[in-house]
Amino acid sequence: MRNSRRIKRMSRNRVKLPKMNLTSLMDVFTILVFFLLVNSGSVELVESPKDVKLPDSYEESKPRETVVVSVSPEAVMVQGKVVAYVADILENKEAVLDPLAGRLAELSESVIGSATLTVAESQEVTILADKSVPFIVVRRIMSACTGEGYENVSLAVIQKPTQVAAN
Repeated sequence: MRNSRRIKRMSRNRVKLPKMNLTSLMDVFTILVFFLLVNSGSVELVESPKDVKLPDSYEESKPRETVVVSVSPEAVMVQGKVVAYVADILENKEAVLDPLAGRLAELSESVIGSATLTVAESQEVTILADKSVPFIVVRRIMSACTGEGYENVSLAVIQKPTQVAAN
C-alpha cells in the first residue's frame, strides 16, 4: 500500500513536458521544399549527342535555352531531327540546307507552352558541332540560321575549369 501511495505522489509532482507544436516547423519545411523545387529547374545543361565531341573552352556564363542544332561528323540535326548530311554540304549542293531552314521556320511557328515561347521569341540558335567537322560546314549552317531570322548564333563547347594563378 505504501508503494501505491508513493507512486501516486510521485506522479502528481512529476514535471510534465508540454506537447510540441509542429505547425510552424512544418510551414518552414514546406516553404523550403517549394523554394528548392522552383530553383532546381533553373539550371540548364545542353546534352550533346554521343557522336558529337565538342571542343574545350574557358567560359563563365551559363547557356541559355535556345534551338539546338547538332552537327555530328555524318549528319546535321535540329532539335533531334536529321535535316541534312555533312557530306552533301561539303559537296556544295545548293538545296542541301533548305530542310534546315524549313525546320527552323517550323520551330519558330509551332509554340507550345511558355518555355517554347521563350525559345521562339529569343531567335537564338546553339550549334553543337563535332570538333572534327570542317568549319566551312559550320559556316554554311550559321548562314542558313541567320537567313531564317535566327541572328544570335552560339557555338557550344565543353567548359574547362578556370586556372588559378599559383603563388
